[in-house]
Formats: sequence, structure tokens, C-alpha cells
Amino acid sequence: MTKQTNLGGTFTLPGTSMTLNRMGYGAMQLAGPQVWGPPRDADGAVAVLREAVAAGVNHIDTSDFYGPHVTNQIIKRALHPYPGGLVIVTKVGARRGEDKSWIHALSRQELIDGVHDNLRNLGLERLDVVNLRVGGVMGPSEGSIEEPLTVLAELKGQGVIRHLGVSNVSPAQLAEARKITEIVCVQNFYNVAHRSDDGFIDDLAGQDIAYVPFFPLGGFSPLQSSALDAAAAALQATPMQVALAWLLQRSPNMLLIPGTSSVEHLRENLKAASLQIPSEIVADLDAIGGASGRR
Repeated sequence: MTKQTNLGGTFTLPGTSMTLNRMGYGAMQLAGPQVWGPPRDADGAVAVLREAVAAGVNHIDTSDFYGPHVTNQIIKRALHPYPGGLVIVTKVGARRGEDKSWIHALSRQELIDGVHDNLRNLGLERLDVVNLRVGGVMGPSEGSIEEPLTVLAELKGQGVIRHLGVSNVSPAQLAEARKITEIVCVQNFYNVAHRSDDGFIDDLAGQDIAYVPFFPLGGFSPLQSSALDAAAAALQATPMQVALAWLLQRSPNMLLIPGTSSVEHLRENLKAASLQIPSEIVADLDAIGGASGRR
């Protein structure tokens, strides 16, 4: 695949030399069904990763609890030794139960083990960015994150982590986090239909902190909307391309990590980066999430 000249523009993570193309790739779907075990087609998963990087994607979102271990091992197989400029963002703070459940893993030892699992399975000596994942399944929970984040800040001081982010957090938790260490990104649940972070995104943009929406296309329940369908028809695009393009136009600090295990679907996602949505269609899409004239 020819490298695309436009992947949504770029954003430089604060306090770093990491300039990312805003359209990235999320590796969760490289694991088997329910993000568990190996994929049905491991060679196909490798092909997707290589295609993404060849197209100009220079940041990949992953975690060692995907699989568990599976996606990181596939990333290593596909891309190691990693090309210059590729940023791999991982996360810790959870583990998988034998019943495929998602369980908090926020004790000191669990966090240390999680970081070293990522290092080993990715084949790295230092992780570019590590997100501390807290909160509930789909959104933040109240409470201090000082104790687990302090553990990661210590590991950063030891040189095994370059930069830190947080995931599934509230504005108050971000403020607490920034008193402990520099935070380069926030990864929360957000898409054109789920808009509770609208104000948070604007505040982060003012602070030059990246916002990375997880489940940008709805996650386990894909987005469905007559407004999306109408916009897609008017723009000669797919509804999912419109949903991604809307996110890129939403704020300049938005970094996208749509995932797929299909090369064809990957190519569709990347084309969304060059899709421009006229203001009148943006207004129709804003109404999906009950936006209130923020622009």
C-alpha cells in the first residue's frame, strides 16, 4: 500500500518529541473472539499491522491484557525491529480472568508485572507511552488514582517508561494525576453518539494534551444512526468513515485508534482521514449526541 500523505494531520504529545499522525491503529481486535486467545488468522493479523505502518500509521495502541499477551506478540512478530518514529502506546491496570472477565490489576506488584509483561512481549527495553487504566467498564469511577500512578511514575524514573497517560478518568482525576507526573494523553470512551466528555476534550485541547477516544465506532455495539447513514450517502462514504472523520474534525488534539483485523477495513478507516464534512452535516451529526452548540 502506498503511504498516505494525509492521515488527519499531526499532533505532538506534550513535553515529547513524538509527533503522531492523528489516524492511528488499535490492536485489540487482533486477538481472538472476546479479545481472548489467538486470532483465527495470525498471518492476516500480521498483514494488517504491516499494511498500517506502510500506509503511514505511526502510533499503535495495545495492551498485554489483550489476549492476554496475544496482540503484543503479534505486533512483535509483524514489526520488530520497529521502524524509526513508530510509537507504541500500551496500558496497564487490568488483567483477564480464566472466565474471560476483565479484572482490575492496580496493586503495586500487578502494575510492575504488567509493565514488564509489555516489555517482554513487545521486545522492548523501554515503553514509549503507558496509560494507567482505571474506572469501570465504560467510564470513570470516583476515587483517587494517586497510589497506582505513583508506581508508574517510579518506573518512569527508572527509565523503563518514557511517558505516561491515563485512561477512563474524570477531570478531577486528571488534575490529581498532573500533580504526580506529566500526562501526555487521556484515553476515554467517546464517539459521535457518546458525548459526555465534550467539555473535557475542549479543556484538554487548551492544555495541549492528546485525547484518544476508545470505541470510536461504538465498540462491541457498533454505531447505528439515521443521521450517520444520511451523511454517508451525501458524502459517498461509509457511516463508519463519517464517524471517524467527525472525530478528527471535532478537536485538533484528537488521536484516533480504530481497530480491525481486516486489511480491507483498515484501508476504509484510513480513507476517513481525508474526508471533509461540511458544517451543515456536522450540525446534523452533533445532534446525535445531543450537543449544545459548542462551536
